[in-house]
Amino acid sequence: MKNKILETEGRLNFPLDYAGIRKTLILMRSVNHKVRQRIIEIIGKGKKIVVTDICNELNLDQSAVSQHLAVLRQSGVVKTERQGKFIFYFLNVDKLYLIQSMVKLEAIQNESLMAAFEPQGRKRQFFWQ
Repeated sequence: MKNKILETEGRLNFPLDYAGIRKTLILMRSVNHKVRQRIIEIIGKGKKIVVTDICNELNLDQSAVSQHLAVLRQSGVVKTERQGKFIFYFLNVDKLYLIQSMVKLEAIQNESLMAAFEPQGRKRQFFWQ
């Protein structure tokens, strides 16, 4: 039996946007790192912050922090603003809302998928429950 949603005479009913998928993966990977998550938390405490303040908070070299900030900047999670010789970093709240929306959507999808596999009827009670 063929899946009518996915396939019509061997063709997909909807085209997959592989470039968009690639961009989304880059975005999600950029925040899926402990140091970068900590950087987001540090920047989130205030409005704007310079690299040296982040380095002091993380106790890491400036080069390492700068590389992590470059990843966050390229994915659009962090924005910059130059004031004289200083570059200030701040969060792109719209991008963070987008990430959170994707995470919530995935959680909803997983929840409904897992519910389909749960047995119907009376649940077995164990002595510790």
